[in-house]
Amino acid sequence: MSYTQTTGKRKTSIARIYMSQGEGKITINDGRALDDYFPREAHRRSVLKPLTITDRLSSYDIKVNVCGGGPTGQAEAVRHGIARALIAVEADLRGALKEKGLLTRDPRIVESKKYGHHKARRSCQFSKR
Repeated sequence: MSYTQTTGKRKTSIARIYMSQGEGKITINDGRALDDYFPREAHRRSVLKPLTITDRLSSYDIKVNVCGGGPTGQAEAVRHGIARALIAVEADLRGALKEKGLLTRDPRIVESKKYGHHKARRSCQFSKR
């Protein structure tokens, strides 16, 4: 059985998506169900957004390997990867997904800590004496 492989990224999370024809089964990290891996409704909705916009919820089986970051970054990395996989399979869906902003890789990442500071921008407390 042939499948399409794509990658989605968000913050420090990387999701590898393997999508093939099927009945809408989504497994994450070695067979865990979507509801099991993402217990929050907002994360599940984010993952399924490209499929609901294009009406393809029960058309494809999706296997996901995701690592790095936290739950929100991982959910949005999976969303980005699924949107890219849908375009690889059906190029005519590009307009609908692009209009909703699902194809753009969110470039915001954590700024690195600076030497002599508490955090990236937070300076040490000023002491007059």
